[in-house]
Amino acid sequence: MTTAIIFGLLIALMLTGMPISISLGLTVLTFLFTMTQVPIESVALKLFTGIEKFEIMAIPFFILAGNFLTHGGVARRMIAFATACVGHLHGGLGISGVLACALFAAVSGSSPATVVAIGSILLPAMIAQGFPKRFGAGVITTSGALGILIPPSIVMVMYAVATNTSVGQLFIAGVVPGIVLATMLGFVTWYLAWRNGYPRLPRAPFKEVLRTFRESAWGLLLIIIVIGGIYGGFFTPTEAAAMSAVYAFVVSVFIYKDLTLKQVPKVLLDSAALSAMLLYIITNAVLFSFLMTSENIPQAMANWMIEQNLSVIFFLLAVNALLLLAGNVMEPSSITLIMAPLIFPIAIKLGINPVHLGILMTVNMEVGMCHPPVGLNLYVASGITHMGITELTVAVWPWLLTMLVFLVIVTYWPPLSLWLPRVLGMM
Repeated sequence: MTTAIIFGLLIALMLTGMPISISLGLTVLTFLFTMTQVPIESVALKLFTGIEKFEIMAIPFFILAGNFLTHGGVARRMIAFATACVGHLHGGLGISGVLACALFAAVSGSSPATVVAIGSILLPAMIAQGFPKRFGAGVITTSGALGILIPPSIVMVMYAVATNTSVGQLFIAGVVPGIVLATMLGFVTWYLAWRNGYPRLPRAPFKEVLRTFRESAWGLLLIIIVIGGIYGGFFTPTEAAAMSAVYAFVVSVFIYKDLTLKQVPKVLLDSAALSAMLLYIITNAVLFSFLMTSENIPQAMANWMIEQNLSVIFFLLAVNALLLLAGNVMEPSSITLIMAPLIFPIAIKLGINPVHLGILMTVNMEVGMCHPPVGLNLYVASGITHMGITELTVAVWPWLLTMLVFLVIVTYWPPLSLWLPRVLGMM
């Protein structure tokens, strides 16, 4: 009964068009003031202790680094390198888009930023070369979702904050699934281009590949700094985020010089605005998690599932269905912060590895960003391509189906996520 009241109130507030963060906060306050005897002092204490976690500081730093790189010419150089490597294949520019998205995802940590940075440059080039607009839009919209799977990932940081899982383990665990998904999306792009006879570029000479690599090396080096620094024990994920922000500033302003010092304050303000929005969502999600825990909702659900002798296979299927449904009405940050504390205790009792669960949730968030009605990547791509959401939904379908197949693989084959952290001795 309690669970129905809490989620019924939350859904009712969301249906009014109220922002997720405010809906969460009002749900918690309404329930606490009218249906429980929890002292308001304990609520205030939980509010402050819940957001003082060191890992949360990584979020604004990764956002700032992504914004510097988006405006600093890194994307353009990565596209040139990717095109030199794979442009000669069928649908070369499309495959270049997948590769460029994967590379940019590994330095930005943001899916919408990847779509904007790569799509705004590559899509006009694809259309000029004779590719259908729908094909280019489908490639970029779905490949941009790699931004939250390939580390560093803001969604992974939020999952870690919500469940006290290691950010470093999550980052390393996302490497192999990210490469596999990028390969699958690239294959679908190649197949569609080959079947429809889309154009391909002449094979670039080795000197051109080497030149474009040298030009993009400063951006690519950030991947080594973040992942290598975390694995090598030189700094924590939060310190890696701070390092990436400083490094991205230096590269964009002083090395590539595509970003002027006059433009830096605007980048800082944009990053601060986005960070404030996410931190406000986190604050209210912490309160919502506190409410569910104080009412023993996750524990009751876990005990019920165990009493029913539900298998791990059925539980993971139910989790995927729940997260995909949530993706219809919420964006990834809200889903992660609301659902993770609810699902996590049940998964642990069923013996599911928390890192595997984190990757599974992240892949679900990827799928959610590419389908209506609130798929964030669809709206970002719509702004770039000037296509309607319905038309974009049709355009992304072949790649979206591929992502659903990949979701099944990730769900029921844990070694895909856990192999690399175990090989590196992190688990």
